[in-house]
Amino acid sequence: MGDISSFNGNGNGIHGERRMKSCWYEEEIEQNLRWCYALNSILHTGATQYQDIALLDTKPFGKALVIDGKLPSAEMDEFIYHESLVHPALLHHPNPKLIFIMGGGEGSTAREILRHRMAGRVVMCDIDEEVVDFCKSHLVADKNAFFDSRLQLLINDARAQLEKSEDKFDMIIGDLADPLEEGPCYQLYAKSFYESTAKPKLMEGGIFVTQAGPAGVFTHTEVFSCIYKTLRLVFRYVVPYSAHIPSYADTWGWVMASDSPFTLDVEELDARIGRRIKGENRYLDASASILSKVSGDP
Repeated sequence: MGDISSFNGNGNGIHGERRMKSCWYEEEIEQNLRWCYALNSILHTGATQYQDIALLDTKPFGKALVIDGKLPSAEMDEFIYHESLVHPALLHHPNPKLIFIMGGGEGSTAREILRHRMAGRVVMCDIDEEVVDFCKSHLVADKNAFFDSRLQLLINDARAQLEKSEDKFDMIIGDLADPLEEGPCYQLYAKSFYESTAKPKLMEGGIFVTQAGPAGVFTHTEVFSCIYKTLRLVFRYVVPYSAHIPSYADTWGWVMASDSPFTLDVEELDARIGRRIKGENRYLDASASILSKVSGDP
């Protein structure tokens, strides 16, 4: 990962080249492979106590949030990531009332949860207050979620918050950065965390779901396969699934886990979408292949 404020084009970051008469953002996908796209403008760059942050107006994907040189969200296709993270687990749960979000500072995960008619209290715990405040101010699509009376926003380390919480949750959702070694989220993907902190804070029949990084043919070994295998050591039933996200230039993965089986078939999942979710999904419906991946169909 490079400096988001760099303009020299020799690493990750934003740079301009006279011959192209444009400003471009460049991100390293893996060694010897970079992904770049043209910008209309750079709306903001800065740094918090925990991470670098930028907001770019990109030509192919609209506004894009960049944190520590990586793009976690672009307005043209963020719905694929957030619908896939939130809805499969919520639809499988018979009565999801109390939900805990680890991370999720931009508000999009909370937005999708709050579309569920059955959702009661949603606790969102993010360590970086500056990023949360920035997203409140600049990401219009998610602004209403922050003012929903069902949302409780806490600024804290997610592990510490779960450990001291007296509540047990119907669902715990991990919307965190990838578990890079020595990174701030690394311990929140460890077997010890799943076993000693997350699982004991789930109610009977509760579901844990997490984003799990790149899941492509060549990239799934980075973190996706490891997260899946680790969760299998802790929970009885573990389901990995994936979808292509254009702005990531890759297939992305999620894993949901529970000690109760995932038994609903595609037809019932689709029926629950109609009964439980306000408004129309833009990605997740009966025609999306992801629904068959997360169903109990053989």
